[in-house]
Amino acid sequence: MLAEFGIVLGKIAFVLFLILNGAGILTWVERKQGALISDRIGANRASILGIKLWGLINSLADAMKLAFKEDYSPPRGLHFLHSIAPAIAMFPVFLTFAVIPFGPPIELWGHHIRLQILNLDIGVLFILAFGSIAVYGSMIAGWASNSKYALLGGMRTSAQMISYEIILGLALIGPILVFGTMEPAAMVNAQNTLLWGWLPRWGIVVQPLAFLLFLPAALAEGKRAPFDMPEGESEIIGYFTEYSGMRWGMFFLGELAEIVVLSAVITTIFLGGYHIPYLYDAVEQAGQAGFHFPWGSYWALGDWTVAILRIIAFALKVAFLMWFQIQVRWTFPRFRYDQLMRVSWREMMPAALLNIGITGLILMLLKN
Repeated sequence: MLAEFGIVLGKIAFVLFLILNGAGILTWVERKQGALISDRIGANRASILGIKLWGLINSLADAMKLAFKEDYSPPRGLHFLHSIAPAIAMFPVFLTFAVIPFGPPIELWGHHIRLQILNLDIGVLFILAFGSIAVYGSMIAGWASNSKYALLGGMRTSAQMISYEIILGLALIGPILVFGTMEPAAMVNAQNTLLWGWLPRWGIVVQPLAFLLFLPAALAEGKRAPFDMPEGESEIIGYFTEYSGMRWGMFFLGELAEIVVLSAVITTIFLGGYHIPYLYDAVEQAGQAGFHFPWGSYWALGDWTVAILRIIAFALKVAFLMWFQIQVRWTFPRFRYDQLMRVSWREMMPAALLNIGITGLILMLLKN
């Protein structure tokens, strides 16, 4: 019992390490990537004993600055709600990762360890539920600040999140129907098969329209450009107008952590999770671990080698999607607010419903 408790704590510590460090590195990636796009140098000033690490020290300097910066609270605001709103906005993002399998089950010191904190039959609903709680933090922040600009940002947040969370849910119905489960690990395993003997049965292959709907809806869920209406830096500043110091930093960290978590969710449901095409362990391939290619070739590997390659594959897929989200942020102009709402309700919603209908019809015909 004590060993199992230690394993769970170890998995939680690893996930927190992954999200926090991923979010921290993203502060540097966002600056450097934006600088390269606009032909600038980017962050490169801060140093420790002359060591700059290509600008990585700037992220550490920013964290130190936020830690020692004055923590302002508006005198006419609701102080208790103003204080807890950043935590409400940030912590649900971390909880969402609990059901994400970040690697295959492994045997270690006589224990069978699932590289997943929480195994839930309704894991997809868990992701949607806790992902939607974070919006309450932004709404409370706008209300408790007693500022019309912050309140306007909070109202925009609620409208945007309601609109695009519906799209997220509808887009996921297609993969749920195809894979026949709402458990993320089972979804990942269902994608480790082949269509027509050679094509990986990834979510993006069997549900391309759902992927094309889920990806922009996930970007909008993250409240980042070109979907940054709740902030609107050139208009209203946003729901965190009256925040400073580490409480402002918690909002910022929550947004960056959401990039990591959304990348992991997309990887799990649409990109095969930790699986690599044609790579199987000994259990999946009758005792012969390694690459089994459709044309008959075989490359033997050890079970631990297969497990390590799969963990690396998951990390690389997540890293690519994180890079892609930053690239979108620096590439496309912002939508107008009316355009943002119209795209969700009048264009993406009918497409999501159409995808559900077509998927159900195809599955019914295949069963008959």
